[in-house]
Amino acid sequence: MKKIVWILLGSLILSGILTAQDLKNLKKRVAVVQFKDMAGYGHNIGNGMADMLVTALVESKKFMVIERKQLAQIMAEQGMGMSGLVTPQSAAKVGKLLGAELIVTGSVSEFGTQKNRVGGGLSALSGLNLGLSSQKARAVVDMRLVNTTTGEIIAAKKAEGEESSNSLDNVGISGINFHNSSSWNNTIMGKAARKAVEKCVEIISEGMASIPWQGKIIKAGADGVIYLKPGSKAGVEAGMTFWVYHKGEDLIDPDTGISLGSEDSKIGQIQITGDVAGGKAAKAIVKKGSADTFQAGDFVRIK
Repeated sequence: MKKIVWILLGSLILSGILTAQDLKNLKKRVAVVQFKDMAGYGHNIGNGMADMLVTALVESKKFMVIERKQLAQIMAEQGMGMSGLVTPQSAAKVGKLLGAELIVTGSVSEFGTQKNRVGGGLSALSGLNLGLSSQKARAVVDMRLVNTTTGEIIAAKKAEGEESSNSLDNVGISGINFHNSSSWNNTIMGKAARKAVEKCVEIISEGMASIPWQGKIIKAGADGVIYLKPGSKAGVEAGMTFWVYHKGEDLIDPDTGISLGSEDSKIGQIQITGDVAGGKAAKAIVKKGSADTFQAGDFVRIK
């Protein structure tokens, strides 16, 4: 009898662990605003580096990444350009409209090469010119991560990338192509940019760890079926259970204008039953609470 009890307890514990592990695989949503070119080299460096970061985030398979076109549309509707100079408050507003937990803003502060002159000695950081026998490329992105729930900057860090070469590396301004892996990515400048972007991904991963996952109710049917986003593309699977909250009034700091949070009320629990919209959304049934209290816009959370 005791053996059976221990087996049952072990099964329950194991089940809880597996559920927790599944929930940890939920993907959070991130959007990358075009970086400002503070290095002064032109050639749309800020946009190119932001595009490289978006691609790297998608390839990491850790996040749901907002499409740049969708981000541009929302920012245009809000009267903002695709600029890294947006404020944390405006970034948070855009993030909420997109359903993203994190907005990445920033600037490219260094982008160029150092090279040996005849007679020795290193020149100051310069633009991209005909490579000499020895040169070092450097790319630096100053990033800010904005929590869209509060408008708070949760991290402000530099992502640096360097690459050196003793061979000729003929890279001029016309040779910059952020989307051509066969040429640009094989130059020392391309490799330095890639290293900076990889560090950006690490910084974003660290920042995301402190932000709770959150979904949102799309529709609450009269039959008790609940539709929410995201779906399986973000790791939401059949059998998972989540709590649902009505949003309370934002508590706004009168000095900074930043939200300090809100008093949200827990109204019930739902269980996922399947996918809709090709995994972009999911449907669920009500496990706890009254179905008629659920409504579009309610938050879906792990606990």
